[in-house]
Amino acid sequence: MSRNSNDRGAPSLRLRFSPGRSEWATRIHVSTVLAVLLLMLPPIAAGQISPGPLSNAHSGLDGATQCTDCHQRGGQAVLKCLDCHTEIAARITSKRGLHASYHIAQGSSQECARCHSEHNGRAFPLIKWDPKSFNHKETGYPLEGKHAGLACNKCHSPEKIAPGDRAQIKMKDLSRTWLGISPACAGCHKDAHEGRLGPNCQQCHNDNDWKDVSGKFDHAKTRYPLTGLHQSVKCNKCHVNDAEGKPRYAGLPFGKCSDCHSDPHKGSFASQTCQSCHNTSGWKKVLGSSLSANFDHSKTKYPLLGKHQTVDCLLCHVNGDFKKPVAFARCLDCHKDEHIGQFAKRSDGGECAACHTVDGWKPSLFDVRAHQNSAYPLEGKHSALECAKCHIPRGKDTLYKINFAQCSDCHKDEHDSQFAGTPYLNRCEQCHNVNGFVPSTFTLARHKQIRFNLTGGHLATPCGDCHKVAESAQPKSKVPYHWKDLSCESCHTDPHKGQFQKRMLQVGQDGKRLGCEVCHSTKTWQDLTKFDHSKTDFALVGAHRAVACIDCHKPSNLSTKLVDADFRLAPSQCDECHQDVHGAQFARADRKTTCAECHNSMKWKPSMFDHDKRTTFPLQGVHRNVRCDGCHKLMKPVEAKMVLLYKPTPKECAACHTPEQLHK
Repeated sequence: MSRNSNDRGAPSLRLRFSPGRSEWATRIHVSTVLAVLLLMLPPIAAGQISPGPLSNAHSGLDGATQCTDCHQRGGQAVLKCLDCHTEIAARITSKRGLHASYHIAQGSSQECARCHSEHNGRAFPLIKWDPKSFNHKETGYPLEGKHAGLACNKCHSPEKIAPGDRAQIKMKDLSRTWLGISPACAGCHKDAHEGRLGPNCQQCHNDNDWKDVSGKFDHAKTRYPLTGLHQSVKCNKCHVNDAEGKPRYAGLPFGKCSDCHSDPHKGSFASQTCQSCHNTSGWKKVLGSSLSANFDHSKTKYPLLGKHQTVDCLLCHVNGDFKKPVAFARCLDCHKDEHIGQFAKRSDGGECAACHTVDGWKPSLFDVRAHQNSAYPLEGKHSALECAKCHIPRGKDTLYKINFAQCSDCHKDEHDSQFAGTPYLNRCEQCHNVNGFVPSTFTLARHKQIRFNLTGGHLATPCGDCHKVAESAQPKSKVPYHWKDLSCESCHTDPHKGQFQKRMLQVGQDGKRLGCEVCHSTKTWQDLTKFDHSKTDFALVGAHRAVACIDCHKPSNLSTKLVDADFRLAPSQCDECHQDVHGAQFARADRKTTCAECHNSMKWKPSMFDHDKRTTFPLQGVHRNVRCDGCHKLMKPVEAKMVLLYKPTPKECAACHTPEQLHK
């Protein structure tokens, strides 16, 4: 905003929108600044300036002459909103409702402009809010429980506005106001007790469930405190409706049990009260739990012990007839034979007490020691098994007489029938015992008796390195123990990638293909004593016999392992391995030096060079005893190395001998 003087001397306003600022924020900012300037200007100038038209709600106050209806004169735009909106001012003063939560200073209206902006036009809404995101807790009444899901108009409706609040609300259309709703339950809900229990519903009820009064109402403060199972009885079981169909909460009889309960004994204990044998902990429970200590079952012919103490009386005393004799000499007098006669041939006729007690059906008294006297004594890992592992629980169909002649009667064939044929016939005990499936009792000595005798490094190989599944996801039943192909390649990959395929096809003394064993043995992979280099195109003689294999068979790609070498590409000529120390003085037309003309593989020196036949200077006389370096002394650099010259060598006597030597 800038201010300039025009021709008439009146101030002129020019508004500019800052980039990046929203139109909404700019309009609020402009309205506030204009209001401040208006009050700072002299009355004559103020009458000529308006920040903009008012909203529809305040349209009656439009015009520069009415500015002071909402603004106070002074150095800043002091607002007077609460002078008109007295109902809001009253709530702020009493610290009630939404506006009170904004901590507005008493008598101040300056904070109103933070939410309600004016001078933005007729259609500009003074109130903007989203009921879906509104936090009702700010009003001082948080919506909890079932209140949280209610639509706003369920509570905020004209008919629920208290008469005392209607006079204070200035808005004529009460359907548009949010004021006047009482936080008391009776403001929305009908008092089902018609004032008999007071106005404070929360002393018994909550927002989550109207009928749930367990957490609030304390029945212990009434004339009839609830004890035992009475605490879990629903209210309407006792507080039944009266003639008018309304629950009764007063005048209910409770002096005797028969006021609510009928006599299940039909007068058998007419001389006694219910409390003589029972209490509120439980009608159908036995002595020590619900029956009174006045009734001692141990003084009867059948004292109650163990689990019998928790049995419902009516399970033995049918129809509540306590005078009728009950048979109890044998367990089977009351209990059904759960084993369907499987133990009927025993000397006790299958009496339950032989294996069970009154303390519980489980665990059985038939333990490992007792099992030793059966047809199948439990040994090893079997002695630690739970009964249910063999005697599969099937209720009354559980079998206790089972087959046990073979391991496969109970155990699954883990080897997928690989040992079903002779001589094993799936007899697990030939390789395993009851002390554990692992380790196997199949020893190295027994391995010698099969088609694949373990020798050399195979003796130290764990069984699982050969007998393993191809993929870890496969079941262990797929572990192979029989192979049609017992060659090395069935377990080991060919590190030479077929370089020796023809050689591996050779047949041994037993008529079988040698495979890897044409060169290697099971003793160690590095044992190559079987490989005869003389049968190759390059027999090793002389000094070559002491050369390491990798010195000739060099791996490619900077590898340092002999196994990575291509043995078919090994050099066969001297100059392919050895450097020409003579600097190509003896090279032929094809630029190759034939070392074998002077040297052999036994050793480099002495040379086999025939000086008489291959040169024009035959060695005669004393020359035959002269060392080579006596004549060949000249050196020259060849490829950064000094090389002894053999060509040319001077032939004249004076080139080697002094005049004195020549004339002696």
